[in-house]
Amino acid sequence: MAKKTQFETIEPVGARVLVLKDEPKRETKGGIALPDVAEIPTITGRIVTISRQVEHDEDMPLRQYDKIIFHPKNAIPVDFEPDNQLYVVPVEDVVAVFRKKGPAADDE
Repeated sequence: MAKKTQFETIEPVGARVLVLKDEPKRETKGGIALPDVAEIPTITGRIVTISRQVEHDEDMPLRQYDKIIFHPKNAIPVDFEPDNQLYVVPVEDVVAVFRKKGPAADDE
């Protein structure tokens, strides 16, 4: 009987990032329940790993642990663990990065 290989890490290749997708919102902040059909095709997530190409590209503002908005059309689901939410996402499908306002920006 063949032994099943257990993978420990995933490293994206090329201009891609590995994203842990956020759970879809089922309710607005005001408490209004959203139906399943109201899902917006752009979703948020947190970058788990970035490829070497993205890491060494100074023009690419993506870093590990960044919260992003991405378009899921070209995102590839990763069957790494049961009910995980991991996706390999091309950087051209990352549409925004959430940034906090730094203390230096408050002084200006």
